[in-house]
Amino acid sequence: MQSIDHLLFLDFAGVAVFAATGALAASRKQLDIVGFIFLAAITGMGGGTLRDLILGKLPVFWVEQSLYIVVCVLVAMVVFFTAHLVEYRYRLLLWLDAIGLAAYCVMGTMIGLEYGVSPFAAIVTGVMTASFGGIFRDVVTGEKSVLLSDEIYISAALLGASCFALLMSFQVDKGVSIVIGVLLAFALRAAALLYGWTTPRYKPRKGRQI
Repeated sequence: MQSIDHLLFLDFAGVAVFAATGALAASRKQLDIVGFIFLAAITGMGGGTLRDLILGKLPVFWVEQSLYIVVCVLVAMVVFFTAHLVEYRYRLLLWLDAIGLAAYCVMGTMIGLEYGVSPFAAIVTGVMTASFGGIFRDVVTGEKSVLLSDEIYISAALLGASCFALLMSFQVDKGVSIVIGVLLAFALRAAALLYGWTTPRYKPRKGRQI
């Protein structure tokens, strides 16, 4: 029962926060309420949908439990009527995205482990769950994808997912593992936002003359 509660909390929290980032992106594009709901839904549920399809977990989570759709719609409507109160909406979008990333990388890893895949595969499902909703959002809105920015993003999800999987392999309490994984992922992403932390980038060099 405790495991189910952890899953539900992280799942709904991740969906709600990512849905908010999708709705905020819609406000930046000055879309109508339908556009808000659409972007909230694909951002909130996109990563989890891809995860379930890859795991063969059918029907996908929002088909099996339609409350996720309700959450996205409600979040979209709240943002539609309140987004004008937030002066720096893009900055808020980035911070909400960081929270969603931290929650979803751990939750996606947990679902992978509970579905019986290897820890390495579970880490991949965690990273995908945390990142693809935001990627879908950026592609649809024509914004520069977070994957193409210099700041650390995927690495934060990888850190949180890997830490959670490692702790679970040592049979650390699940609640403790969740908190540590989420905090580490958020801390790294927050540091990237605050201090501009980056990972080394590939630098092209002239080819060798044969």
